[in-house]
Amino acid sequence: MNLFSNKNNVITYTVNKELTSNLYISVQNGEVVINAPWYMASSQIQRVVEEKKQWIVNKIKEYEKACEEKENNIKVETVKVLGKNYEVQVQYKILKTPSLSFENNIIQVVLPMQFKKLENAEVIDMLMNKMYEKIAEKEIERAMEKTRLLLELAPEDYKIEAMEGSLANCKEGTITINPNIVMYGRDIIDYIVLHEFCHLKYKKHTKSFYQMLKTYMPNYEEKAKELNGIAY
Repeated sequence: MNLFSNKNNVITYTVNKELTSNLYISVQNGEVVINAPWYMASSQIQRVVEEKKQWIVNKIKEYEKACEEKENNIKVETVKVLGKNYEVQVQYKILKTPSLSFENNIIQVVLPMQFKKLENAEVIDMLMNKMYEKIAEKEIERAMEKTRLLLELAPEDYKIEAMEGSLANCKEGTITINPNIVMYGRDIIDYIVLHEFCHLKYKKHTKSFYQMLKTYMPNYEEKAKELNGIAY
């Protein structure tokens, strides 16, 4: 370990001697590392460090600023995916496009720095909607096929579409499912899809409609209780 000091800054650095003809300076995780030719004297190395001191100081400050941003800009809230709670952690970095990944019970969202000017809730809602749409494509297709085989009945068409205040509906032979349905567990998704399939045969909630539901899902009332107050 070597030490270089001037009136404004103190710089510590590590020297690695190598079989090379050039000297390289890098800042790695906030530490200054110098790779120098094996024959270069310490006084020569220190002279180069002094010449590059402002560049080194700037790089150290950039690293410290990045660490501070990482520490201060992580926001946490909870969302549901397929009936399970996930913490959403938001981090801002210097990059071009947002990214989202699942790690255990955490959804890690990394956003470009310019997103900081937006409300955090607004960004979260946008990304969660995109995520729900992707998961819904797979989960709703699974539930639709399962129900089609169970009832030997199928709609003329079905679509995945955001709807205000409703998770699903059936109109003129077409079933529409809100992608937000994937907040719930697969058993609830299966129930909602079955509910809409029954509407292919019975448009209203008649006694025959509920009898059909009970035939194919005897415990449907338990599922319905979890959706109390939500339209579908």
